[in-house]
Amino acid sequence: MSSESVVAATPADDGMPRNRRQEETFRKVLAAGVAMLRETSYADLTVRAVAKRAQVAPATAYTYFSSKNHLIAEVYLDLIRQVPFFTDVNDSTETRVGNAVRHLALVVADEPEVAAACTTALMSGRDPAVVTVRERIGGEIHRRITSAIGPDADPRTASALEMAFFGALVQAGSGAFTYHQIADRLTYVVHLILSPDRDG
Repeated sequence: MSSESVVAATPADDGMPRNRRQEETFRKVLAAGVAMLRETSYADLTVRAVAKRAQVAPATAYTYFSSKNHLIAEVYLDLIRQVPFFTDVNDSTETRVGNAVRHLALVVADEPEVAAACTTALMSGRDPAVVTVRERIGGEIHRRITSAIGPDADPRTASALEMAFFGALVQAGSGAFTYHQIADRLTYVVHLILSPDRDG
């Protein structure tokens, strides 16, 4: 390994270090996966097709993504990570948390093919790679909710908000509500949980 590679090496989410070139390849395949999901259905997507779109060898793509469900789960994780942290102390806790859950709920709201694929992939049994990504998604959502609550976040409150959020995602994924509808409903749930007069 060259000295440049050592300097550029950064830990990947799975604990394995990736150098700059590996990270670029990972991002390239991920971007190709998003682009293909926007154009095709879950059923038609394959890691091999995504690799071709990314102009990398299939074996290279499989180095980073063990299956199409793993790839799609990583796509959703990447979208979640683009949601900002709402920590402005000039806003009320309710406003900060409401903004956080609304933005998290709407990451795939306007892309039905991406939303459907993400739901299918994330609910796909016990694929160890997908389970690991699901745990990381949960961690990202937890960080955003607890950051929005503030430094003295009550773990029980955070847990209730997270349960409400994940339940809402299941409802949207099943087609019971649109993502915009669950975003509105989550805003109401946040009010019920955080409103100062909720016990009165």
